[in-house]
Amino acid sequence: MYHQPVLKNRRTLLERAEKFVSDIYFTDCNLRGRLYGDSCPLESVASFSCPTRVSFAEASQQTFTPYQVGETFGPTWWTCWFKVMLEIPTTWEGKEVHLLWESDGEAMVWRDGQPVQGLTKDGEKTCYILSECLKNEEPHSVTVYVEVACNGLFGAGKGTFIGAPDPDKMYSVQRAELVVFNRDVRELLTDFEMLVDIVKELGEEEQRGYQALFTVNEMVNLCDPSDPSSFTKAHMLAHKFFSQKNGDSQHCVHTMGHCHIDTAWLWPYEETIRKCGRSWVTVIGLMEKNPEFVFTCSQAQQFQWVKSWYPGLFSEIQHYVKKGQFIPVGGTWVEMDGNLPSGESMVRQFLQGQRFFNQEFGFYCREFWLPDTFGYSAQLPQIMQGCGISNFLTQKLSWNLVNTFPHSTFFWEGLDGSKVLTHFPPGNSYGMKGNIEDLVKTVKNNKDKGRANHSALLFGFGDGGGGPTQLMLDRLDRVRDTDGLPRVVMSSPDKLFTQLQTDSALLCTWSGELFLELHNGTYTTQAQIKCGNRQCETLLHDVEVASSLVLCRDRTFNYPVEKLQELWRLLLLNQFHDVIPGSCIELVVKDALRYYEGTVFVQSHNACLLRFLSVFLSGIDLICWLTFQANGTVVMENGILRTVVNKDGTLASLCLIESNREAISDNVQGNQFVMFHDVPLYWDAWDVMDYHLQTRKPVLNVENPIHVVSSGGLRGVLSFSLRISEQSTITQKIVMDANCPYIKFETEVMWAESHKFLKVEFPVQVRSSAATYEIQFGHLQRPTHRNTSWDWARFEVWGHKWADLSEHNFGVALLNDCKYGYSVHKNTMTLSLLRAPKAPDANADMGIHHFTYAIMPHTGSFQDASVIQSAYNLNFPLRLLQCAPDTVPWSAFSVSTEAVILETIKQAEDREGALVVRLYESHGGSVTAMLSTALTVKEAWHCDLLERQDSTRPADITSEGIALKFSPFQIVSLLLIL
Repeated sequence: MYHQPVLKNRRTLLERAEKFVSDIYFTDCNLRGRLYGDSCPLESVASFSCPTRVSFAEASQQTFTPYQVGETFGPTWWTCWFKVMLEIPTTWEGKEVHLLWESDGEAMVWRDGQPVQGLTKDGEKTCYILSECLKNEEPHSVTVYVEVACNGLFGAGKGTFIGAPDPDKMYSVQRAELVVFNRDVRELLTDFEMLVDIVKELGEEEQRGYQALFTVNEMVNLCDPSDPSSFTKAHMLAHKFFSQKNGDSQHCVHTMGHCHIDTAWLWPYEETIRKCGRSWVTVIGLMEKNPEFVFTCSQAQQFQWVKSWYPGLFSEIQHYVKKGQFIPVGGTWVEMDGNLPSGESMVRQFLQGQRFFNQEFGFYCREFWLPDTFGYSAQLPQIMQGCGISNFLTQKLSWNLVNTFPHSTFFWEGLDGSKVLTHFPPGNSYGMKGNIEDLVKTVKNNKDKGRANHSALLFGFGDGGGGPTQLMLDRLDRVRDTDGLPRVVMSSPDKLFTQLQTDSALLCTWSGELFLELHNGTYTTQAQIKCGNRQCETLLHDVEVASSLVLCRDRTFNYPVEKLQELWRLLLLNQFHDVIPGSCIELVVKDALRYYEGTVFVQSHNACLLRFLSVFLSGIDLICWLTFQANGTVVMENGILRTVVNKDGTLASLCLIESNREAISDNVQGNQFVMFHDVPLYWDAWDVMDYHLQTRKPVLNVENPIHVVSSGGLRGVLSFSLRISEQSTITQKIVMDANCPYIKFETEVMWAESHKFLKVEFPVQVRSSAATYEIQFGHLQRPTHRNTSWDWARFEVWGHKWADLSEHNFGVALLNDCKYGYSVHKNTMTLSLLRAPKAPDANADMGIHHFTYAIMPHTGSFQDASVIQSAYNLNFPLRLLQCAPDTVPWSAFSVSTEAVILETIKQAEDREGALVVRLYESHGGSVTAMLSTALTVKEAWHCDLLERQDSTRPADITSEGIALKFSPFQIVSLLLIL
């Protein structure tokens, strides 16, 4: 075919090619308009709606009524089932036949009683393939069911997608028909789309981009949409371009299918079960047609749900796991938040997850998989290593608001010195589409050029599920080895990390926490969830300890293995990275609080297990006393502390008596409640911005001045109340106990604010450039100044039970029983108490809150002053039970040094008559400790965090106990054979 030479105008040539495949412009004559051939209406469509999620067996027995396309159903969170009867025309033999289904709800196709395909318009899945090449002997009359969830891929937000769900939203099916699908058109469209994207992404400076431009223009000349015989020549021209290969030095992109499904977020837990079913059954269908396709999938909880709800699908997953295509990753029960769960909770995430993967699939995961979370504790590397994991993949630090994290591939060194090989996919997404933009970003954004020549690309719709599509696979297949682009291989996590490890000699090391400079409002949002988490962590600890000790005293005792596993899994479920942070809808909050209530119920019915925790208060000769002064202030004193309390509940003075050292700064007050305006840029429940600090306003309106509740003896108590606004109040008891090194503030807040932030401040007479915060199994320091952008970005940080600000020989600790947000700037210690975001939960935090915090001045270091033990005492109160007069005191375990904390005592998972005890070094130094026990221990062995015995490391038992050596912040687990 002769034609004039191609002109050089880049814009006209590019836009010509774009219009040729547009789904908006010129569809009457362009290639896109030929994607579907003949069509015919469905034989019949009938439906029934229900407010709950029901099984297929139940749904198929319901009465279905006729449905017309376009009719509405709903509202939000309902389910509409459709019975669809199809009659395929005999004239379509030899053609590819699809059911085309477009709805604004998420759908699942059921055929012969089994789920077979997910359909989600937002996830580019609108077709169910009835036949790839219709044969005469195939059934032409087919009945399928379509289960439509009344929510979209990202819930049903009103106004914005993170807005609170619209409860009245109605849904519809916009299109439902039988169509002939022209596969050759789809293949040619992919050629065009990839070439157009190469032109765009490589830009005007790249020679290869111009080659793509002229190639695609020539394809338009060769291709006549009305003449399918012209398609081959155009396709061969594209094939020639894609077949021009790279050099050996080209960057290698390891592609893996992925389907990040938030275990709960803008939808409830129950809907996640269906999201897993819809997404994973579609993945299985892709694997049947694409034997090289590899799919990575995390979260044991989601596998457990699919096993229970879709057993046939789970069997298929097990089959493809054995084939190496469906790859379970991560090793945890859920993709948990990386900041707020306790150290023991993080261990249990891996213990429950790894055991599940081993039991169901026959192996333990070798990589921790946490693409989306709001920060990463400095103890995670040690916990990973203790669970058999040496590799880590995540992505979220690309969201940093202030500083760009400097690495894509590096070694992450934890608090104790443990290292794990870490990779951030440079494309900065865990849900890419396999297009040219993704490939180019993966190369350009790689921050370790010259050090690492391999990167991951995770493709598939995510967050709300959906996963990969055939189109994504076709795109990646086109450019496996195309000059001008990175080399593309379908890979696996093991292949990626093996290659990265092989080439790791030049990699850098990042030491300490991976702090996300965004989403720091999640340390405070949904305070009831955080309170429930801390309380249930405490309760499960106590029940395990008590059950273990009962077992040692009475070997006929039935240790509650199944119940404890059930409760732990519920707690771990609520530690998902959009639940415990509070960035979820109200339905999820209600579910989470209900699960916590279940744990509290069990504790209340197992109080008999705690009979060993009796305490006797006789013999205490120290008392506390209260004195009123003429100016209306009250002096409280207990021999250790003396404090002067103002009428409004603030502290005018807090003195450590023995050293005569004042803790509160001059001319200011401690225990000062302050309010801030709290309107972030977008992510309401997630973010608190630095500019909120400019809106500080003290709470000064006294409703009830300070008055005495208990005048002394073993406990002195004052009470007062403040009015925040017409709707919100603070009522507080200031509690001083005899012989206690801290003052407690038992607080009740009636909270009915909007976009406000409540904190409490303690300006103290301490000067230090860093404050110390408790984290999992240890502590770390963060700056109190704002010298650099990295310092400034930590204006709001997370911690657990305590934070401490110390100079030489004196300091002040701030303790709490359920809070996680802190700020220490210069000499002011601040605890974040409550927020009031309106999205995605319009009622977030509204209502009554109860919490306790405490202030503890001390001499010496916080280690020597027993701040760590005091924080444990505040969070793990002794449980008082009536005992017989002749009860003999008994101590099961003791540790010779305060530096070592005995954190956990539990029955071993796989060995009756054996206990696991877990200890950690808490001061940050090397130490040898003696673990003494009154139990009859036959053997003692070191074990890992999965409780696997290390046969090379027996723990020697002597008459004095078991001697253990600890390096700083080391976690040690022992298997005790009774």
